Amino acid sequence: MLARFALPLLAAIVFGAASPALAEGMVVVPKRVIYPNEIITSDLVSEVELRRSRSSVPDVAFAKGEVAGKVARRTLLPGRLIPLGYLRDAYTVEAGKPVTVMLVTGGLEITVKGVPLQPGVVGEVIRVRNADSGATLTGTVMEDGTIRVGES
Repeated sequence: MLARFALPLLAAIVFGAASPALAEGMVVVPKRVIYPNEIITSDLVSEVELRRSRSSVPDVAFAKGEVAGKVARRTLLPGRLIPLGYLRDAYTVEAGKPVTVMLVTGGLEITVKGVPLQPGVVGEVIRVRNADSGATLTGTVMEDGTIRVGES
């Protein structure tokens, strides 16, 4: 009688029916192919159980919040771990899209229209062309999407 129950229990343990107990936490994987420069939304990814030690995994996303709103640098395949190095923040300003440039020096503040020559995220220093004069300036991307040139 004992053998009748012991064999199925042993098989369940060996073949993974008891594997949720072995899970080391959750990781995030894409539900479908995510292409470079595509913004990742929480509905494009799912959280699955990690079946190996967290220490054996490189820097990967462990929660949807780590990837939501980020942009893929590389193609992300469905069911595969998402290395954090394959993601970047969404650009605050896009190259070629007009922005407001604030020139600040001492107590003087001048606002002009400009065109970023490269995309940028908050805090990044980028080049921008003055739309009126054509002069190229270097400034810092601000949270509100403006470019600040000169003293901070």
